[in-house]
Amino acid sequence: MADIDPELKRPLRVLVAGPRGFCAGVDRAIRIVELALEKWGAPVYVRHEIVHNRFVVDSLRAKGAVFVEELDEVPEDVPVIFSAHGVAKSVPKAAEARKMVYVDATCPLVSKVHRQAERLIEQGRHIIFVGHAGHPEVIGTFGQVPEGAMTLVETIEDAESAVFADTSRLAFLTQTTLSVDDTHAIVDALRRRFPEIQAPRGEDICYATSNRQDAVKAIAGDCDVVFVIGAPNSSNSLRLREVAERCGARAYLVQRAAELDWAWLDGANTVGISAGASAPEVLVQELLEALGKRCVLSVEQISTAVEDVAFKLPRVLSE
Repeated sequence: MADIDPELKRPLRVLVAGPRGFCAGVDRAIRIVELALEKWGAPVYVRHEIVHNRFVVDSLRAKGAVFVEELDEVPEDVPVIFSAHGVAKSVPKAAEARKMVYVDATCPLVSKVHRQAERLIEQGRHIIFVGHAGHPEVIGTFGQVPEGAMTLVETIEDAESAVFADTSRLAFLTQTTLSVDDTHAIVDALRRRFPEIQAPRGEDICYATSNRQDAVKAIAGDCDVVFVIGAPNSSNSLRLREVAERCGARAYLVQRAAELDWAWLDGANTVGISAGASAPEVLVQELLEALGKRCVLSVEQISTAVEDVAFKLPRVLSE
């Protein structure tokens, strides 16, 4: 797209939310694929998208990663990596049965929820899991416990209508990428209906999800439009768009700057930008560059938290 004559450009205030973009779990997962390629060479297979971002997946595919949906699509003589969202226990067991080399890139915060689920089942509790049906993290978490030991609750209506034979042995856990506000409302309903329900030892919604939602709240009230860079199958990105809308802004989810519909900017004097935890910073800069070709930008960075979390890499990659 050619630049517009500077004299014809209109001014546009841009508020860029921080924290935004990659979290420690995503950084770790991508690095695992890169190190696996360095260690074993291409191809390295990845079961499911390593993270929910087309740009990231395409970049790794160009380096030699092959993405598949199921383990039976992976040849026996090549390494396989499990995505950051986590997998059911049956997946690594199947890999071991085939004597495959595998690396688990599950986010440590998701793994923490898995371990909590196991402990609760050992205590004889039934788990109410707050999450979204069909999401890989939910599928992976359900796969940690025996069938029937966990019940999915997606909405307040679900929480209000759920029936259990023994309400004295209930516990709840949550998906790590949910809306903080929605989840609190659902949990409040569960606590009211089942006063003896056992809560997680700590907050299940991950720090990065909470931080990015707080950052969007900090800018959205001052924005006419908010753009969230993220994939349509990225739970945390979708929640950021919803948060912005609830703050009164028109909000749109875009994967790349090329998806921008300029009609979305009609009547907008202030625009906000954030990015889901799987979206690299290069896509934020790409969007700013696109806006700058049509508008004279006044860019402000609005930060609500500093993140310094780092997760260890699997030992097999350094052996």
